[in-house]
Amino acid sequence: MNASTIIEQLDKILWGWPQIILLLGTHLFMTFKTGFVQKDIFKAIKLSVTKDPDAPGDVSQFGALTTALASTVGTANIIGVGTAIALGGPGAVLWIWFTGVFGIATKYAETIIALKYRVKSQDGTMLGGAMYALERGLKLKWLGIVFAFLAALCGLGIGCSVPANAVVSTVKENLNATGTYGQVLTYVIAVILCVLVGVAIIGGVKSITKVSEKLVPFMAIFYVLGCLIILIMNADVMAQTISTIASAAFTPRAAGGGFIGSTIASACRFGIARGLFSNESGMGSAPLVAAAAQSRNPKRQALWRN
Repeated sequence: MNASTIIEQLDKILWGWPQIILLLGTHLFMTFKTGFVQKDIFKAIKLSVTKDPDAPGDVSQFGALTTALASTVGTANIIGVGTAIALGGPGAVLWIWFTGVFGIATKYAETIIALKYRVKSQDGTMLGGAMYALERGLKLKWLGIVFAFLAALCGLGIGCSVPANAVVSTVKENLNATGTYGQVLTYVIAVILCVLVGVAIIGGVKSITKVSEKLVPFMAIFYVLGCLIILIMNADVMAQTISTIASAAFTPRAAGGGFIGSTIASACRFGIARGLFSNESGMGSAPLVAAAAQSRNPKRQALWRN
């Protein structure tokens, strides 16, 4: 059994029904527990651009927001949704929507926890995240260490490898780069990406935030405009598309059109999995940045983070 087969088998185990029920169940539980915090979305938008002067923290609220969005807007949404449809069929899109909407409550809760249990290091830097909550809240330091280790692996995987591979594949495809030219181009792009990422992260969270504050707003605007253009260009099939998505999410369909998954379980599995990849609700990565934000009120910080 090769490494690829082992990873595929592990993926099937991790993303079986137990994980789906746990993740989506948490989203639903947190939604009811917080009194449907999603209803305050417009208030959250206002808070996202409102400063909290003289509050403890290393970066501004808006900076923390853009840093978190940098890993979800664009690549995660495009690749995540595209992969979900390819593997689980059109019905997976509905489960992505469910995960996104109800996942707001989970992200709200994990941000509050990250801020509540954050600590200040000897040099004055704010540190927080699930590992500190596990250590200080549940007194499970060993589990915090496990989370930190797995989060690092996750960062190297979906955080770096997937976006970098997407950039390389897109450039090579558009330039029709094959053979030796394609191999050389791959290394050139890799070096450029390493340099750009290195410049951004060497200065720590403050440096990353400064870069995100300048790039993410433009990235988000172009992404939204691109989506609107695509919707307008395909307005004549919008009703049929929504109907197909809704019916395929709850009705077994014959595999076809390149879809590997054809069952309700496949649509649900790949939709929720890619929904997590897209919005990171429940992953524990977003609160790492939120814990460094300047805020005196964890609830305020958690609300605008959504």
